[in-house]
Amino acid sequence: MAERIKDEKDRLLESMFASEPIADNGFSVKIVRKVRRRIWLRRLMLPSVTLIGALVAFKPLTQLVMVMAGLVQVIPQDVLDASAFVIPQLPMLVLGAMLLATCMVGLRMLED
Repeated sequence: MAERIKDEKDRLLESMFASEPIADNGFSVKIVRKVRRRIWLRRLMLPSVTLIGALVAFKPLTQLVMVMAGLVQVIPQDVLDASAFVIPQLPMLVLGAMLLATCMVGLRMLED
């Protein structure tokens, strides 16, 4: 019901916004068209440039993979077995995460 009842301020606002648009000889249409064109250009530019970059980098990437595969075969087996002891195991990772969380909570409490 409040939408149907109009007071003086509502009628004044309606009369202000009911006026004819200012004639600008198509300037606003040109600006809107230019802005929309730039938006579409930006939307299409990143995927297309990414595709072009991937196509350019494909051959060097395959060569890099082949070189890395050759290097893996050159590494002695003893070095590969020793890396299993160097990599932290799950309990050590959980302990480190708990220590990090405790430090962060402690620092947050010190700030307050």
